[in-house]
Amino acid sequence: MYRIIRPLLFLFPPETAHNLAFKALAIVKYIPLGTRILRSLFSYNSPSLQRQVMGIDFPNPVGLAAGLDKKAEVYNEMGALGFGFVEIGSVTVAPQEGNPKPRSFRLVKDRALINRMGINNPGVKQIVRNIQQNKPRVIIGGNITKNTSTPNDQAYKDLEKAFAQMYDYVDYFVVNVSCPNVKDLRSLQTVDNLTGITRHLTEIRRYSDVYRPILLKVSPDLSTDVLDQVIELILLSGLDGVVACNTTVSREGLMTGKEKLDAIGEGGLSGAPLKEKVLSVIRYIHEKTEGNLPIIGVGGIMTPQDAKDMLDAGASLVQVYTGFIYEGPCFARKILKYIS
Repeated sequence: MYRIIRPLLFLFPPETAHNLAFKALAIVKYIPLGTRILRSLFSYNSPSLQRQVMGIDFPNPVGLAAGLDKKAEVYNEMGALGFGFVEIGSVTVAPQEGNPKPRSFRLVKDRALINRMGINNPGVKQIVRNIQQNKPRVIIGGNITKNTSTPNDQAYKDLEKAFAQMYDYVDYFVVNVSCPNVKDLRSLQTVDNLTGITRHLTEIRRYSDVYRPILLKVSPDLSTDVLDQVIELILLSGLDGVVACNTTVSREGLMTGKEKLDAIGEGGLSGAPLKEKVLSVIRYIHEKTEGNLPIIGVGGIMTPQDAKDMLDAGASLVQVYTGFIYEGPCFARKILKYIS
């Protein structure tokens, strides 16, 4: 059915299609037994799929990556589509509109997307209200970052506030300092900057009654030397894991023509072309840490085999984003059946 619907959705600009699909999904919560029907059609359960990672019992290892449910509106419906966990956001302290439109583009030949959304979201207070009004029935990760207007030397204050306000409402956190669509954000991936940020977050957690794991999301474009420094920081700082990886600024090996790419301009690339780069990062981190650091693999999962490859490479869990857009609501179920 999605093969019939997708060409119609792809007639719309990507952001418009996304909004239409998510509005339709949001309606399900108001239909009696709607979410239960979705679960019966799309979920797949097996004891062999259960994972305990970072002290959290995941029903399965396949999650929805940050960037799709930006406003924390349809996480339960996504859980009903088979996802074992849903990462909301990225979330900033203050609401922000993001970058000017158009800011999302399909590369159909490459089964990829380019986006420069600019972390548009309604702000942490509205995110918390949304969660309060719609009790989670799925594991939720809170992806947090700084506001675009906040100078990098003050980024820790934004992250502190978002972290503290969301602490009672999510199951784990991801610190996003690797998005290429916010000016200078990726420069926070230096050890000096990350040391200050992680120290402030772990200090807040120390005085909390419940332990929430904190992960760092890294760029696939980091050099080996910088990645080594980041891994060492994670191991020494009290962080619990790494999300590998964010989108890439590379355009290497694409089938889409240069003229179209030039017309699109800047933005982070996701989808099939990212897979091998992400796999290499996962393997490297897994080997470097002797398998002692939990890894969530994300980027380039377009088939069930892609998900299995990442798990085999050392990922504890995986997340999908672009593959869900191209493959539709059955995608999680297909992956789960395959890897089980």
